[in-house]
Amino acid sequence: MNGAPVLCGQAIEHAYRGRVVLDGASLALRPGEVVSLLGANGAGKSTLLRILLGLLTPSAGRVSLDGQPLAAYARRELAGKLAYVPQVHATPFPYTVRQIVSLGRLPASGLFAALSGDDRDAVEQAIARLGIEHLAARPYTEISGGERQLALIARALAQGSRLLVMDEPATGLDYGNQIALLDLLHSLAVDGYGILKTTHHPDHVLAGSDRVAMLQHGRIVADGAPADVLTAARLSELYGVAIAPVRLPDGRLVVAPCLST
Repeated sequence: MNGAPVLCGQAIEHAYRGRVVLDGASLALRPGEVVSLLGANGAGKSTLLRILLGLLTPSAGRVSLDGQPLAAYARRELAGKLAYVPQVHATPFPYTVRQIVSLGRLPASGLFAALSGDDRDAVEQAIARLGIEHLAARPYTEISGGERQLALIARALAQGSRLLVMDEPATGLDYGNQIALLDLLHSLAVDGYGILKTTHHPDHVLAGSDRVAMLQHGRIVADGAPADVLTAARLSELYGVAIAPVRLPDGRLVVAPCLST
């Protein structure tokens, strides 16, 4: 992790149908770090991501990218800097996985231009990095939800943006692919990518994040190193059940529920 924050949301406020969703939330992302956003269902995690991406306009607050207001960027220019991996994505057309990943090149190539050699190289490199070469020629509509999620991450990498914003990227992945994803995100951060992701898994935070921000009551109530932020008291308050971090003999922390017997 290095350098000053490049994506910053400051004192963000947002309401939906009269209900306050975000109430002064502030969050920043630096190159070379994986930041996890943790919160209960309905806490406003996806809303905050969409505001940071410029897909929603907050009622108050400021979002900046490289020191400039987000609104100062044209959409195509913004797409060259920020890539989004949604939680779900459906298409009525039987595009192949390779075609879906190729859509990540639209900001660079334009809507109607044929892909250049560099574009095709970027697509194949993204497919290879996700390990989905065996899916490349298959219809996107006929693969599993977890496989679709890997294709969407490959699409974001093909886009060429150095900041990746991911809404629950482990959705639909089996346990092995969840661990592989954590390894991938770590390797991307080592390569200088900044990664912000939402998650429902405190263990994923402990295993693969440099920072964690906890969103509660519309505010970021804690932001720091996972081992410092994920205390038993904070986790239990966040989720409404008794949860505690446990240190393994090798020194690693995991999170365990405190079940009644």
